Amino acid sequence: MAFVLNGKTQAIPADWAGETLLFLLRDHFGLVGAKYGCGVGVCGACTVIVDGVATRSCITPAESIEGSEVRSVEGLATDGVLHPVQQAWLDLAVPQCGYCQPGQIMSAVALLNEFSSPSDADIDAAMDGNLCRCGTYGRIRAAIQRAVEAT
Repeated sequence: MAFVLNGKTQAIPADWAGETLLFLLRDHFGLVGAKYGCGVGVCGACTVIVDGVATRSCITPAESIEGSEVRSVEGLATDGVLHPVQQAWLDLAVPQCGYCQPGQIMSAVALLNEFSSPSDADIDAAMDGNLCRCGTYGRIRAAIQRAVEAT
């Protein structure tokens, strides 16, 4: 079984059948940006993009991504240049503790892949499943709007 991870074809080891995409990324590939938060797909800390869609990796079976394209937060920057969403996050000092931020960023990237100029309602709908215990929602919205302006 194989899939594309951040632009490179990767094999899914047979002994990883039954594991989640989150643990495949973290434990097999060493990509620890996606975080384990709730384990049931409601907090969004584990969000990655699978075939263009924001996906909760903690509830996605590893074998279900066969043939898919997976993008993690580690795969956003190109040649050392941050993705516009990442840059906006830094410019506006969005993170407080930072734990949820990779998932927030990936949901924002998926949103902007779908809508080049999302409305506030589009932003709210896309980000609704990402929880931030520090309450940085206002800065998250502002960063998404900044990323729209930058692209």
